[in-house]
Amino acid sequence: MTTNKNKIINDPVYGFITIPNDLIFEIIEHAYFQRLRRIKQLGLTNLVYPGALHTRFHHAIGSMYLMQQTLHNLRTKGVEISEKEMEGCLIAILLHDIGHGPFSHTLEFNLMDGVKHEEISLLFFDRLNQQFNGALQLGLEIFSGRYPRKFFHQLVSSQLDIDRLDYLKRDSFFTGVSEGSIGSERIINMVNVRNDEIVVEEKGIYSIENFLSARRLMYWQVYLHKTAVSAEEMLIQLIRRAKYLTQQGEKVIATPALQFFLERNIVRNDFNEDPELLELFALLDDSDIWGSMKFWRDHKDFALSHLSKQLLDRKIFKIILDNEKPEDEFIHKVKTETQNKTGMSDEEMSFFLSSGKISNSAYINSDQKIKILNKKEQLEDIEIATDLPNIKAMSKIVTKHYFCWAPSDNFS
Repeated sequence: MTTNKNKIINDPVYGFITIPNDLIFEIIEHAYFQRLRRIKQLGLTNLVYPGALHTRFHHAIGSMYLMQQTLHNLRTKGVEISEKEMEGCLIAILLHDIGHGPFSHTLEFNLMDGVKHEEISLLFFDRLNQQFNGALQLGLEIFSGRYPRKFFHQLVSSQLDIDRLDYLKRDSFFTGVSEGSIGSERIINMVNVRNDEIVVEEKGIYSIENFLSARRLMYWQVYLHKTAVSAEEMLIQLIRRAKYLTQQGEKVIATPALQFFLERNIVRNDFNEDPELLELFALLDDSDIWGSMKFWRDHKDFALSHLSKQLLDRKIFKIILDNEKPEDEFIHKVKTETQNKTGMSDEEMSFFLSSGKISNSAYINSDQKIKILNKKEQLEDIEIATDLPNIKAMSKIVTKHYFCWAPSDNFS
């Protein structure tokens, strides 16, 4: 085992982060984890915000740091946390996103058929636990929600978890969208445990409102920014075309790992039947797509070639984002105009039009509610505890419809 020697990482958001022990250092050094350096945290959002070049690696390390601060704070408040529980919780948050594929969420359901990144994360967690001779077992139980002390899992995954505390602050920092900045330190100091669940002390209620408000704003301004949505739709159509051509026997040059996933329609059960499948997935990252795109831009297939050129040259589809679905008449007009100027067939044109809907809800009024600990040591749901109408408004799910298309001047 490589010696940790108190390895320090200089993080642009939090400053110096110390790796707590040799086991965690070895996990970070593992090829599965190092792969996260090659996966952008925000997919193609850097085409809108040029600074958004941070990676899943950044986010995982930052989340581990915030988890460390949270657990130390809980200990000062009398919450008993053993050294093994501390280590297990740090490992759980460190590996919570290890199952992401290229461009994070963008291609989650396109390279494979309906396989969620959380499922892949669990597979990686299991594989690493085997390789480390069971040393990750407690972290695995916390991550999957099987550990008896449930508040540990809430810190990893809930409506007020460490994952969200880091990505909001980090994404705000790298995009320059100041509205997304949150007081994560203040929130961490206000967190406590009652009845084996995470609660927020009453004096932290305004920090929680700011957290929820920042999350809502970040969704509309960053995560669901219409240009980012449009670029992601282009990438989805590109991979859809590449898969179709590959499976029709056309020669589509790609990296070996990407070639494998283009040739097959992988489902969740395939990972159980073929242990090597996870190793192939572990070779995939953003560079597989960008590198293959350099070949595809000169491919004889019109759709594959032009989608690759347009993404590489940042000729993004136009997009309309509205509360109502676009009129069929408008869609037909756009399609006809583009076909008249480019000579595309209906089949080719289908890769240059896309529609769907996106939703944004900062706070979901479900079983996983944020609980406030009032001065009488009583627990209240945040909607009841606060006198702020914003909290109630933020629990409303807002849905918008989009329609995007390649304008004819994209083909010049």
